[in-house]
Amino acid sequence: MAQSAKKWEEFARDYRRYIQLEKHLSANTIAAYMRDLEDFAHFVMRQYDVSPVKVEPYMIERYMAWLYDRGRSRASQARRLSGINSFYNFLLLGDRIEKLPTEYVEAPKMGRVLPDVLSLEEIDALLATFDMNTSKGCRDSAIVEVLYSCGLRVSELTSLRLQDLFFGEGYVRVVGKGDKQRVVPVSSAARDKIQLYMEFRRPKHASEQTLFLNNRGGALTRVMVFNIIRQAAERAGIDKPISPHMLRHSFATHLLEGGANIRQVQELLGHESIVTTEIYTHLERTHLQRVVERNFEDIDI
Repeated sequence: MAQSAKKWEEFARDYRRYIQLEKHLSANTIAAYMRDLEDFAHFVMRQYDVSPVKVEPYMIERYMAWLYDRGRSRASQARRLSGINSFYNFLLLGDRIEKLPTEYVEAPKMGRVLPDVLSLEEIDALLATFDMNTSKGCRDSAIVEVLYSCGLRVSELTSLRLQDLFFGEGYVRVVGKGDKQRVVPVSSAARDKIQLYMEFRRPKHASEQTLFLNNRGGALTRVMVFNIIRQAAERAGIDKPISPHMLRHSFATHLLEGGANIRQVQELLGHESIVTTEIYTHLERTHLQRVVERNFEDIDI
């Protein structure tokens, strides 16, 4: 067992270096991949005591069954299998294995899970809860406006810097997954609220480059942003589970419902695949199909 464990540790170190330096994945994504790989390695070691290169397809199938027996969701099972496949693709590229043990392992069938969204009226109600006479109210209102009208992930919002604001040109520069940059148009409402917040922010934290700050002058965390939105929803009487990502879902949905080109929405959201953009919408299937068909000729698959 000691020899097999040593091989798992060695290959895991090499794999971490590969996805960090070659694939340029974010720190959170790398951590998730490595946790999943460690979980799979522990299962294989307990059940079969073999090194990574000795893993057979039936072992992976047994692992997937083990996940199912423990109540893991289909999405979680699919993510684990995707991570295992990524690891073995890395070994294949490095000539450490001759064929993929994951090649014929079937992923769990995924239903189309449509995310919940907010209506325009609910977004207005959310924004109406902030006291615009205070620094916190101006900041929190600007946060909600930017999350919704720019369609940002919460991590993208918390990492926004002053030098990412190009109001004269009408856009903000966003650093997304894998440190990939994109430019997103900024609405006049979002611009005005940021500028109002800056009037409160500037005297105390003139040298700090991060845009949205907490009360101590440090960067906001994702949990802080979640709490800001949850508390605003409670004040607005919105009776549904709410999160920062719901504002991103709402952004995509409202654009597509308004007839936007799905390719444009894909670029605004920073999705690599057009399929991901379809999943992030909450349109009726027939409506979405019409949008996709109407814009199919514009999509370079």
